[in-house]
Parts: sequence; C-alpha cells; structure tokens
Amino acid sequence: MSSIPEYMTKKHRECDEFFSEAEAAVADKDWSLALAKWQLFASELTEHLAQEEETLFPQFEQATGMTSGPTQVMRMEHQQMRALVQSLDNALAAKDKDEYLGLSETLMVMMQQHNMKEEMMLYPMMAQHLTDGEQLIEGFKANEAV
Repeated sequence: MSSIPEYMTKKHRECDEFFSEAEAAVADKDWSLALAKWQLFASELTEHLAQEEETLFPQFEQATGMTSGPTQVMRMEHQQMRALVQSLDNALAAKDKDEYLGLSETLMVMMQQHNMKEEMMLYPMMAQHLTDGEQLIEGFKANEAV
C-alpha cells in the first residue's frame, strides 16, 4: 500500500521525466520523439490533476471543512498549467522550437513551485486527515492498469 504523499510525489516525478524528455527532443528538433514524449506528459498530467480535483481535494475539503484554503490555490494553479500546456501544444504543432522552449521553462518553474507546495504541505495534510487515503491510492493504481 502507498500513502498519498508517496504515490502522488512519484507521479510528479514521472510527469517531470516525460516533460524533460519532450523538451530535450524539441531542443534536438526531433519532432516525432518530442510529440510522443509530450503526449505521454500531457496524458499523465491530465490524469494526475483529475485525481486531485475529482477525488483528493473534495475528500480533503469534506474532512477538514477547508474549501477556500490550499485546494483552492492548487486548482487555480492547475488552470494556469492547463493554459500553458495548450500554448505548448500549439508551439509543438507549429514546430516552433524557440516558442516551445520559452514556454516550457515557464511551465517547469510553475510545476516545481506547485509540486513543492503539494509535497511539503498539502499531501502530508491529506495523509493526516483522510483515513481512507491508502484505499484511494489503491483505486488510482487499479485505474492505471486499465
């Protein structure tokens, strides 16, 4: 069984790896590899954000009564990341290396700051307040296998 902090942090690292691989492929102008790695990243990110927004955040808010605290900030940052992902999609489709690399640097900094807040503050709070956290994570893992 995995804890919320352990599992969700591992997912951050997996997303980071795909993101870095896509960025390196763009830098090399290997557009087919860049697209493949970018699609893996975008898919993993979408799934990760859904796990947080549809399951973990609502459960945490219900358990703590905090609806305008850290989860609200995280949702706002998720929206900012989604907008950057869309811009990166467009830059990749246009094979615009400079635009892509500039936007990717912005997204990387945003993700690093965001992940730090989740990993150092929110995930440990979730582990403390969600008595069924390990079962939630097992459900996430079961859906991965599908």
